[in-house]
Amino acid sequence: MTDYIELRINLTPCSSDTTDLLASDLAEIGYESFVADEKGLTAYIADKLYDEKAVESTIGNMLIPAEADWNATFVKGKDWNALWEQKYFKPIVIEGRCVVCSSFHKDVPEAEYKIIVDPRMAFGTGHHATTSLMLSYLLDTELKGHRLIDVGTGTGILAMLALKRGASEAVGIEIDPDAADNARDNAELNGVAPIILTGDASRLADAGQASVVVANINRNVILADIDSYAEHLEPGGTLLLSGFYEADIPLVESAMNRVGITLEEKRVRDGWVALRGRKLP
Repeated sequence: MTDYIELRINLTPCSSDTTDLLASDLAEIGYESFVADEKGLTAYIADKLYDEKAVESTIGNMLIPAEADWNATFVKGKDWNALWEQKYFKPIVIEGRCVVCSSFHKDVPEAEYKIIVDPRMAFGTGHHATTSLMLSYLLDTELKGHRLIDVGTGTGILAMLALKRGASEAVGIEIDPDAADNARDNAELNGVAPIILTGDASRLADAGQASVVVANINRNVILADIDSYAEHLEPGGTLLLSGFYEADIPLVESAMNRVGITLEEKRVRDGWVALRGRKLP
């Protein structure tokens, strides 16, 4: 069971924009789960990856001015499902069609699709704007009989919805071994069987080709790996990207155009954005 560092950052003044930007910056140095509140942000990183100087640099270079008071606490591996149940994770309905809940929830709303997620420390419960945006795109995308690759699968939520909507196969790629195990456990809870590969974008070589490729990670990772996404996307296929801000659209769109993918639509929520692109035939 993985031990973690719990990083608590109190911000003055505090706003959703400030916590969102800070969470994005922390994700780029390895933080993998975030809980924002009216006073600041709590973030988690595996104990072995914690770097105090990296935290100081990230907080010191925040784009939105705010005073930050922070501390880091060692957290021994525990039952993260119980923590999420007690504090953070409540059932959520996406576009009136897909309910995301956990195995411990009672009185779950009815919906066309039900996704059960016991998240432990993996990102992806549908509550963050980027995950809900990607779920909404998958609800509007023709998936029956299509093959999907989900880069940075986290809890496996996107791959699982794809299979429930009739995808012929879904491959999830996850760099964190514990998160990959979590995705496999979640798949079993949902009665679906995505292929979960542990590793970074280099595992796309083992994933083959797909008519739909999705990546909800962060801007820098997407820009670094977009050539690989395009290489493994079939001509005419759909690329769905999220994990970055509306202000990042020109940069991401330029990268998409460079690899032969045309931006067709954008969806924005709380300043975060998801893009849908099409690979040229």
